[in-house]
Amino acid sequence: MIETLPYLENSTFPALSRGNLETLQLNLGYLCNLSCLHCHVNAGPTRTELMSKETIDQVLELAANMGVRMLDLTGGAPEMNPHFKYLVRQATRHNITVIDRCNLVILEEEGYEDLAKFLAQHKVTVVASLPCYLEENVDKQRGNGTFKSSTIALQRLNSLGYGQDNSELKLDLVFNPQGATLPPAQQALEASYKTHLKEQYGIVFNRLYTITNMPIKRFGSTLISKGEFDDYMQLLVDSYNPAILEQVMCINTISIDWQGYIYDCDFNQMLDLQLADKSVKTHIADLLENELIFDNIATRQHCYGCTAGQGSSCSGALA
Repeated sequence: MIETLPYLENSTFPALSRGNLETLQLNLGYLCNLSCLHCHVNAGPTRTELMSKETIDQVLELAANMGVRMLDLTGGAPEMNPHFKYLVRQATRHNITVIDRCNLVILEEEGYEDLAKFLAQHKVTVVASLPCYLEENVDKQRGNGTFKSSTIALQRLNSLGYGQDNSELKLDLVFNPQGATLPPAQQALEASYKTHLKEQYGIVFNRLYTITNMPIKRFGSTLISKGEFDDYMQLLVDSYNPAILEQVMCINTISIDWQGYIYDCDFNQMLDLQLADKSVKTHIADLLENELIFDNIATRQHCYGCTAGQGSSCSGALA
């Protein structure tokens, strides 16, 4: 198992402390309509873990109590949680910005035909996974037919106003490398994406985020099966960029799993590394504001993935 590998036992990564909490990132469950090779969650169609309405209400109460103005919804496919629309309605009613980390294909699935319109009505920011702008590469990484479905979904979002000039509906795309390499320069790749997608499919979007693949769960297992795990870890360590250490997302974000337990980041959640390296799990119900803000952040060797090269976060490159 990835979780028991030696690089997780001790960390040479620099110490980090949390600043002001700005964002709650919620994993609404591991159920997904896809099984992508780069997935660090091991999500898929057979997973049954889903956040309950009771836990969602606790999250909303926590956000109100701590003055958090942004909810970042992820999964799996967050939209497959049966309480997804309830959460969005409640959050936006209280002027909380909602980010939906969408795999695009879900917008074309049976039973989700109204989802794009719902997102637009509630001004949800869509951060959509499109790991390449070439059909062959996307289908290789995410499954046959996913690129075509993704482009149709993007055109649907564009028709609703997403990604258009002077529109308040934001549409950002996410790039992940095909294998054990670091992402290319974000700005140059964004220009290539925009040119190709506009010319070939009439698609427009706001920003491209390049995200480094983390060597955990499904992607970590793939690296091990290919004998590339150690080399990839060494690449991350050798590419460490100290200039972006204070920009990593765990400084102002915490991750909450489908059961309501809190972690320093989504990656630590997947590795079951407890908040601030505590010996017991911390649940939403246990959280007090003053206990969290200045807590140390649990780090291990995988944290080099966020500080390698131009850096990586859920909002793209950091440098």
